[in-house]
Amino acid sequence: MSELLNVLTIPFLLAMFLAMNMGGSGTAPAFSAAYGADVIKRTMIPGLFGIMVLAGALIAGKQVSLTLGKGLLEQSFFTPVNTSIILLAVALSLFFANLIGVPQSTSQTTVLAISGAAAALEGLNTRKLFYEIIPTWIILPIIAFVIMLVLAKWVLPMLKAKFFTDDYSHLKEHPLLKAMLIVSSMYVAFSIGANNVANAAAPIASLTANEIGQNSISNFLPIIILSVLIVAPCFAIGSSLLGHKVTEANGKEIVDVNPFYATIIATLVASLLLAASLFKGIPTSLVQLNGAAFIALSIRKHGWKKTFGNATVKRFFTVWGIAPVFAFILTYILTDLLNS
Repeated sequence: MSELLNVLTIPFLLAMFLAMNMGGSGTAPAFSAAYGADVIKRTMIPGLFGIMVLAGALIAGKQVSLTLGKGLLEQSFFTPVNTSIILLAVALSLFFANLIGVPQSTSQTTVLAISGAAAALEGLNTRKLFYEIIPTWIILPIIAFVIMLVLAKWVLPMLKAKFFTDDYSHLKEHPLLKAMLIVSSMYVAFSIGANNVANAAAPIASLTANEIGQNSISNFLPIIILSVLIVAPCFAIGSSLLGHKVTEANGKEIVDVNPFYATIIATLVASLLLAASLFKGIPTSLVQLNGAAFIALSIRKHGWKKTFGNATVKRFFTVWGIAPVFAFILTYILTDLLNS
């Protein structure tokens, strides 16, 4: 038992560290609108966020965990060395993205990191990657963009003029809207749990199954659940330690957005994220779905030319392309070197 714990300690610590960082960044899209509206205390956010993330992971996160745990790379290849390399590559990619102030997709980085290791080990499921995952990454942001553009042009202005203001003053007269704002925040956190917890939990679940023995590989689901129960609370810890710094509205450097639009975008993005989790088990980028929706809103306000000439938009697209590729190359090189 002590030998097993020694083998698992470093990968589990890396996974928990990743989860803390994801929890810190995930707090903003989930609870920034509710916190800004002063309908929920800051001290309540980490606990509520953590509960909903755990619920999302346990109720709707199974398929994503299976995709990352054995859908891209045969489960038996998740050795302590390979798993540590994958988690380290993801952590470094996210760290560099954070240094230049660009929110990066943990899901895409994790998928490319696992794919890099799988390519080096000649075990990559190319069909899953190229025919299911990557097309979803392209299609879902387009859907978010189109829906938000249509809403921003024709639907939301009418609703805003009738029911909402540019600040939160309307909430004083509408208690039901306060409840809806909190519920929408919880919904976003639930969707984050369904899709993102697997980024940290799935690799260590596969590793644990391998280390315990062949019988565990054939009975993988309970090990995933145990891994989720260890990793998911770290989202709440990350939210408590880091989340208060990122509770302002997302996308503010792309376009100024009022609370009403921020809530609509968060709900739209959460719905697409949850759909990807339930129907295909595809790890999907929350920040890219958010970015696509905010770009659509910017186009509605400022036009195409000014939006795509925005330095922040250009920086986002550059980093979104580079960081996952960096994770792929790093895991490929390290895995090849350490397994040769």
